[in-house]
Amino acid sequence: MKSYITVGDLLQRKHFEEIEILAGEEGLIRPVKWVHIVEVTNIRKLLRGGEFILSTCALLHDNKELFLSVVEQLIEVHASGLCIELGTYTTHIPNEVIDLCNLHQFPLLIFHNEVPFVEITQDIHSILINRQYQMISELESYTQELNKKLLTFGHTKEILQFTKEYLQIQVVIVFNNQEMQFSPDVKTSEKKKFIQLIHDEINQGADFAPQTITKIPIHILGDTYAELYLLAENRTLTEFDHLILDRTATALAQLLLRQLYVEEKKRIEESEWLTAWLDGEHSEDAIHDYLGYHFPKIKPKGAVVCQFKLESISDFSTLDITYFNLYVRAFFEPQGFTLFSIEKKHTITFIFINERNASTWKVRMKEGIQRLEKSDLRMSKQTTPFVLAIGKFVPQLAHVHESYLTSLETIRIQDRLTVPSQCHFYDDLHIFRLISLLNKHVNLQEIVMEYLEPVLTYDDMYNGKLLETLKTYLACNGSKQETAKRLFIVRQTLYHRIEKLEKLLGDDFLHHEKRLAIEFMILSHEFLLTSQLKKEKGGRQLVPKEGKM
Repeated sequence: MKSYITVGDLLQRKHFEEIEILAGEEGLIRPVKWVHIVEVTNIRKLLRGGEFILSTCALLHDNKELFLSVVEQLIEVHASGLCIELGTYTTHIPNEVIDLCNLHQFPLLIFHNEVPFVEITQDIHSILINRQYQMISELESYTQELNKKLLTFGHTKEILQFTKEYLQIQVVIVFNNQEMQFSPDVKTSEKKKFIQLIHDEINQGADFAPQTITKIPIHILGDTYAELYLLAENRTLTEFDHLILDRTATALAQLLLRQLYVEEKKRIEESEWLTAWLDGEHSEDAIHDYLGYHFPKIKPKGAVVCQFKLESISDFSTLDITYFNLYVRAFFEPQGFTLFSIEKKHTITFIFINERNASTWKVRMKEGIQRLEKSDLRMSKQTTPFVLAIGKFVPQLAHVHESYLTSLETIRIQDRLTVPSQCHFYDDLHIFRLISLLNKHVNLQEIVMEYLEPVLTYDDMYNGKLLETLKTYLACNGSKQETAKRLFIVRQTLYHRIEKLEKLLGDDFLHHEKRLAIEFMILSHEFLLTSQLKKEKGGRQLVPKEGKM
């Protein structure tokens, strides 16, 4: 459907039978959005582009400079054309005005006799209103036909082809990974040049410039997945084109989401192979052979295992888990990772295949985490925050088992911290990794009591808060002023507590080696205390309030 009327179309109406095209004949293809009768000289702020102007030029009085100013304003705001009634107020059109209109292909039309402007506006407005109604009907027809075809379309190219045949202009989709699809297709060598042209023209276009290029983002799960472009070489894009573009983008989003869902279901079916991979049962060659066959575009540069701990996966439907996986992929795949997921006990385990520089993997992971934390991701039956644990990065894919074990260790350590770590990475747990390791192989409680028993006993008997004071005093590097400030106590009270600590621990407890040992034992005591509390509560998993998703 031709969704717009041009200046040339108006010349076919009865009131324009005897009109003269004085200048700008090449601009007769300009679309007309509305008709105005204008008799003012300062018109720049009154128009929005696409208006066809009728005037007697009553205020110009054959003033050449004023005449030029009015025409320049009309050209600047991209009016469709100017139609002047000569004789009553204006008898002469300056040559400079004619030259200006020809230069800018701006139609300048002349009535040599008096004409009824009111009848002209009524006639043209009726055409525009009827065309608007026709446009709405055609849009509805296009949408219904597109929705029907969407049931059988299996590829984005089919939708692009359908839109191209309907509008008869170039349609382009550009995905986030810079993959481009054109309808009609163009040579590979021309595609990047074409996209650069699109980018430049959109960014440099003036507010009133006639549009020949436009775009719209395609959103999936709240994120921009691709961008859809229209390019018209021989005409200006209209409101109808923009509406068609919007409907097409919606259809593409539905098709792409359906494809992503099917792919996600397929990934879930691969869980048996992934389980064996996490258990260390596949060799490096076997892993590369598998990935090369099923995912030939992947170029692995190391991997890392990431775990999302949930309350109970059994409480969630398959649809819940599938959409959770889609959300995670939407935030991390743009950071240069390919994800494989598997459900294990209370966690959804992801293997992140790194495809960019290995030295930047952690920075990119943090960027994905930040985006996920800011998202509106919710699962209806999840009443507590997600716990996220990331194992160590491994350069070889056969060593993913090591990353998996360290991710499990990260969750165990996070569960046992009195003040939960806000870090999700195994590499950043530092001293807590050593405490966890010692607790597995020695009687850590006995060693802790060797250093802290006098302080703990005193606190139990007198509620003296010596352990809290000791921990704060060491954290402040022995600064009494800062310690008193953090504990909200007066200095005299602090001096009394420090004297008591010196009697119980020895006056050398700030000496370097002993101080390091005491600080280590304080952290170990908190680690063991949290473990004991968990046992007393029947082994129920404690979920940190921080370090959450």
